[in-house]
Amino acid sequence: MQTTPQRSQLFVASCLALLVTSLSFGIRAGILSRLGVQFNLDASELGTIAATAFWGFPLAVVIGGIVVDIIGMKRLLLVAFVFHLAGILLTIFAGGYWTLFISTLCVGIANGTVEAACNPLVATIYSDNKTTKLNHFHLWFPGGIVIGTLVVFFLDKMGIGWQWQVGLMIIPTILYGFLFSKLDFPVTERVASGVTTGEMYKAVFLSPLFYCMIILMFGTAITELFTGQWIDVLLKNVSDNAILLLTIETGIMVIGRGFAGPVVHKLSPTGVLLISAILAAAGLYLLGHSSGNMLFVGAIVFGMGVCYFWPTMLGFVSENLPKTGAVGMNFMGGAGMFAVSVYTIFMGGYYDKLVADKMLPGVTPDDAKKLAGPEVLNATLIIPIILTVAFAILFFYMRGKKNTNSSTASAA
Repeated sequence: MQTTPQRSQLFVASCLALLVTSLSFGIRAGILSRLGVQFNLDASELGTIAATAFWGFPLAVVIGGIVVDIIGMKRLLLVAFVFHLAGILLTIFAGGYWTLFISTLCVGIANGTVEAACNPLVATIYSDNKTTKLNHFHLWFPGGIVIGTLVVFFLDKMGIGWQWQVGLMIIPTILYGFLFSKLDFPVTERVASGVTTGEMYKAVFLSPLFYCMIILMFGTAITELFTGQWIDVLLKNVSDNAILLLTIETGIMVIGRGFAGPVVHKLSPTGVLLISAILAAAGLYLLGHSSGNMLFVGAIVFGMGVCYFWPTMLGFVSENLPKTGAVGMNFMGGAGMFAVSVYTIFMGGYYDKLVADKMLPGVTPDDAKKLAGPEVLNATLIIPIILTVAFAILFFYMRGKKNTNSSTASAA
């Protein structure tokens, strides 16, 4: 582990930057249906706007992962600050579809740039405890969503408009930009360990295990982020408090990631991922087949399921494929967000089609949406079911590999 005198300050600033990222998700999830009404947008257009954040993210995280060792993590984070500020201001003064599209793209680019710099930063300054600290860092993603959804809920009750709700994100944005501008950064762990750029790209592009993890990242990201981003739209006509379902789900994630250390050490990363997939499938089933208070039970189970997905996937790659460096971690994040963007656009159109198909004589638009929303969740359920099988295979593969390595070491 590199000697980094300002390690704690760097971690706090990183958490603030991720807080802005997650606030953008939470507040946008809370106001998405309202934007549709105000600007006369259908679900397909809303899906495209929501997906734009997921386009900007992989673009930024992949490019950022490639250049972070060249320009340094500090410059990359100052770029994130500029895009966050621009995206927030453009959203506040949006006038329709295209301004919302551009502003969301800017926020997505900022969010991806934060991940591109902060994931390798946390892995570098806590190289002796990567998976646990990445979980602690990423607890601020659901944490910010909890804060964001509560902001929307309570300010709505007070009659305060969505522009003011979005504007609140300026405060933590200014704070993290100021802190990062004053702090000194270490070089990435890959550079410090002497792994060459060529060795890094060889580890990324010639590793079957890395390709496997990329594919699994598609599924974990869609399961977590698509459901969270669209839960208010899909279940708004099923529950009077649909946005609170997201608050409960993400609140569970905050608690879980806060206790990641003993959980990961007890179960191993692959064991955590396997159990997570099982719980995510069970939670998604409950959300798609329940009403009333059982929806909140589904949100709790689902939150327990998706809690460890993102940081544990990154931690697994960083620990088991360390030569992939920042590029490996950021390719993982980019792949996940790209998958979510494609899936969100597809499901936005699918939702519109379901609503149209259910608009039979005597059926109101609200009734059609009440029937269509759970069907989208039920279609998504197949993903965590597939993940359960895949992570079971990975669990036994890694356990067998560990036993083989232990036997070889003992014989030596």
